[in-house]
Amino acid sequence: MREKALELLKQYNENEALVRHGMAVESIMRYFAARAGEDVEYWGAVGLLHDVDYGKYPEEHCVKCVELLQQAGYDEDFIHAVVCHGYGLVTDVKPERYMEKVLYTVDELSGLITAAAIMRPSRSVMDLEVKSVKKKFKDKHFAAGVDRSVILNGCEMLGMELDNVIAMCIEGMRERHEELGL
Repeated sequence: MREKALELLKQYNENEALVRHGMAVESIMRYFAARAGEDVEYWGAVGLLHDVDYGKYPEEHCVKCVELLQQAGYDEDFIHAVVCHGYGLVTDVKPERYMEKVLYTVDELSGLITAAAIMRPSRSVMDLEVKSVKKKFKDKHFAAGVDRSVILNGCEMLGMELDNVIAMCIEGMRERHEELGL
Protein backbone atom coordinates (compact mmCIF):
# COMPACT_ATOMS: atom_id res chain seq x y z
CA MET A 1 0.00 0.00 0.00
CA ARG A 2 2.82 2.42 0.85
CA GLU A 3 4.66 1.99 -2.43
CA LYS A 4 1.51 2.78 -4.43
CA ALA A 5 0.79 5.85 -2.27
CA LEU A 6 4.38 7.13 -2.45
CA GLU A 7 4.43 6.70 -6.21
CA LEU A 8 1.19 8.68 -6.53
CA LEU A 9 2.47 11.42 -4.22
CA LYS A 10 5.66 11.79 -6.27
CA GLN A 11 3.68 11.78 -9.52
CA TYR A 12 1.93 15.00 -8.50
CA ASN A 13 4.60 16.54 -6.24
CA GLU A 14 8.06 17.04 -7.69
CA ASN A 15 9.18 19.20 -4.77
CA GLU A 16 11.21 17.07 -2.35
CA ALA A 17 10.08 19.17 0.63
CA LEU A 18 6.42 18.34 -0.13
CA VAL A 19 7.26 14.65 -0.41
CA ARG A 20 9.14 14.73 2.90
CA HIS A 21 6.23 16.56 4.51
CA GLY A 22 3.94 13.77 3.32
CA MET A 23 6.31 11.21 4.79
CA ALA A 24 6.48 13.10 8.09
CA VAL A 25 2.69 13.15 8.37
CA GLU A 26 2.64 9.49 7.34
CA SER A 27 5.02 8.54 10.15
CA ILE A 28 2.92 10.41 12.70
CA MET A 29 -0.31 8.86 11.43
CA ARG A 30 1.23 5.39 11.65
CA TYR A 31 2.26 6.10 15.25
CA PHE A 32 -1.22 7.25 16.25
CA ALA A 33 -2.80 4.27 14.45
CA ALA A 34 -0.56 1.78 16.27
CA ARG A 35 -1.40 3.38 19.62
CA ALA A 36 -5.13 3.18 18.81
CA GLY A 37 -5.01 -0.39 17.50
CA GLU A 38 -5.96 0.78 14.00
CA ASP A 39 -4.69 -0.15 10.54
CA VAL A 40 -1.20 1.34 10.43
CA GLU A 41 -0.83 0.95 6.65
CA TYR A 42 -4.15 2.61 5.88
CA TRP A 43 -3.57 5.53 8.26
CA GLY A 44 -0.05 5.91 6.90
CA ALA A 45 -1.30 6.08 3.31
CA VAL A 46 -3.85 8.74 4.30
CA GLY A 47 -1.03 10.77 5.86
CA LEU A 48 1.26 10.26 2.90
CA LEU A 49 -1.36 11.37 0.38
CA HIS A 50 -3.00 14.18 2.32
CA ASP A 51 -1.36 16.80 0.07
CA VAL A 52 -1.37 14.77 -3.15
CA ASP A 53 -2.90 17.65 -5.12
CA TYR A 54 -0.86 20.46 -3.59
CA GLY A 55 2.22 20.33 -5.84
CA LYS A 56 0.45 20.67 -9.19
CA TYR A 57 -2.87 22.14 -8.10
CA PRO A 58 -2.26 24.38 -5.06
CA GLU A 59 -5.23 26.59 -5.93
CA GLU A 60 -7.47 23.50 -5.91
CA HIS A 61 -6.03 21.93 -2.74
CA CYS A 62 -8.43 19.45 -1.09
CA VAL A 63 -10.65 19.64 -4.18
CA LYS A 64 -8.53 18.17 -6.99
CA CYS A 65 -7.44 15.34 -4.68
CA VAL A 66 -10.91 13.81 -4.93
CA GLU A 67 -10.45 13.16 -8.64
CA LEU A 68 -6.83 12.05 -8.29
CA LEU A 69 -7.59 9.60 -5.48
CA GLN A 70 -10.71 8.23 -7.19
CA GLN A 71 -8.69 7.59 -10.36
CA ALA A 72 -6.09 5.78 -8.24
CA GLY A 73 -8.78 3.52 -6.73
CA TYR A 74 -9.02 4.89 -3.19
CA ASP A 75 -12.37 4.53 -1.41
CA GLU A 76 -14.70 7.30 -0.26
CA ASP A 77 -13.66 7.03 3.42
CA PHE A 78 -10.02 7.46 2.44
CA ILE A 79 -10.83 10.44 0.25
CA HIS A 80 -13.03 12.04 2.93
CA ALA A 81 -10.19 11.78 5.44
CA VAL A 82 -7.79 13.47 3.03
CA VAL A 83 -10.24 16.25 2.14
CA CYS A 84 -11.17 17.16 5.70
CA HIS A 85 -7.59 17.91 6.76
CA GLY A 86 -8.16 21.31 5.10
CA TYR A 87 -11.22 22.06 7.23
CA GLY A 88 -11.71 25.76 7.81
CA LEU A 89 -8.84 26.63 5.46
CA VAL A 90 -9.78 25.34 2.02
CA THR A 91 -12.80 23.13 2.67
CA ASP A 92 -15.86 23.01 4.88
CA VAL A 93 -15.66 19.21 5.26
CA LYS A 94 -15.30 18.71 9.01
CA PRO A 95 -13.17 15.93 10.51
CA GLU A 96 -15.54 13.51 12.26
CA ARG A 97 -13.69 10.25 12.82
CA TYR A 98 -10.66 9.89 15.07
CA MET A 99 -8.30 9.33 12.12
CA GLU A 100 -9.56 12.50 10.44
CA LYS A 101 -9.12 14.55 13.59
CA VAL A 102 -5.57 13.26 14.00
CA LEU A 103 -4.68 14.19 10.41
CA TYR A 104 -6.25 17.63 10.77
CA THR A 105 -4.22 18.24 13.95
CA VAL A 106 -0.84 16.85 12.97
CA ASP A 107 -0.54 18.28 9.46
CA GLU A 108 0.40 21.78 10.64
CA LEU A 109 2.18 20.49 13.75
CA SER A 110 4.51 18.28 11.72
CA GLY A 111 5.73 21.37 9.89
CA LEU A 112 6.46 23.16 13.14
CA ILE A 113 8.30 20.12 14.53
CA THR A 114 10.34 19.78 11.34
CA ALA A 115 11.33 23.45 11.49
CA ALA A 116 12.21 23.15 15.17
CA ALA A 117 14.36 20.08 14.51
CA ILE A 118 16.21 21.77 11.65
CA MET A 119 17.13 24.68 13.94
CA ARG A 120 18.85 22.36 16.42
CA PRO A 121 22.61 21.80 16.19
CA SER A 122 21.87 18.11 15.55
CA ARG A 123 19.23 18.95 12.87
CA SER A 124 17.33 15.97 14.25
CA VAL A 125 14.13 14.96 16.02
CA MET A 126 16.09 12.40 18.01
CA ASP A 127 17.05 14.91 20.70
CA LEU A 128 14.07 17.25 20.26
CA GLU A 129 12.00 17.82 23.38
CA VAL A 130 8.39 18.87 23.84
CA LYS A 131 9.42 22.03 25.69
CA SER A 132 11.54 23.16 22.73
CA VAL A 133 8.61 22.72 20.35
CA LYS A 134 6.28 24.51 22.78
CA LYS A 135 8.68 27.45 22.92
CA LYS A 136 8.69 27.62 19.11
CA PHE A 137 4.90 27.22 19.07
CA LYS A 138 4.55 30.34 21.22
CA ASP A 139 6.87 32.36 18.96
CA LYS A 140 4.52 33.51 16.19
CA HIS A 141 7.47 34.60 14.04
CA PHE A 142 8.97 31.10 14.01
CA ALA A 143 7.54 29.02 11.15
CA ALA A 144 5.04 31.82 10.64
CA GLY A 145 3.18 29.82 7.97
CA VAL A 146 2.08 27.25 10.55
CA ASP A 147 -1.49 27.96 11.61
CA ARG A 148 -1.37 27.45 15.37
CA SER A 149 -5.15 27.86 15.67
CA VAL A 150 -5.63 24.72 13.54
CA ILE A 151 -3.34 22.78 15.87
CA LEU A 152 -5.17 24.01 18.97
CA ASN A 153 -8.56 23.35 17.39
CA GLY A 154 -7.40 19.85 16.49
CA CYS A 155 -6.20 19.17 20.04
CA GLU A 156 -9.62 20.24 21.27
CA MET A 157 -11.33 17.92 18.75
CA LEU A 158 -9.13 15.06 19.96
CA GLY A 159 -9.66 15.92 23.63
CA MET A 160 -5.89 15.95 24.11
CA GLU A 161 -3.44 18.40 25.60
CA LEU A 162 -1.05 20.09 23.17
CA ASP A 163 1.99 18.69 25.02
CA ASN A 164 0.76 15.12 24.56
CA VAL A 165 0.07 15.61 20.86
CA ILE A 166 3.52 17.16 20.37
CA ALA A 167 5.14 14.24 22.20
CA MET A 168 3.31 11.69 20.06
CA CYS A 169 4.23 13.54 16.87
CA ILE A 170 7.90 13.63 17.83
CA GLU A 171 7.83 9.91 18.62
CA GLY A 172 6.17 9.15 15.31
CA MET A 173 8.75 11.15 13.40
CA ARG A 174 11.60 9.50 15.29
CA GLU A 175 10.51 6.12 13.94
CA ARG A 176 11.35 7.33 10.41
CA HIS A 177 13.93 10.01 11.20
CA GLU A 178 16.49 8.74 8.69
CA GLU A 179 14.03 8.73 5.81
CA LEU A 180 12.88 12.21 6.85
CA GLY A 181 16.45 13.49 7.04
CA LEU A 182 15.88 14.45 10.66
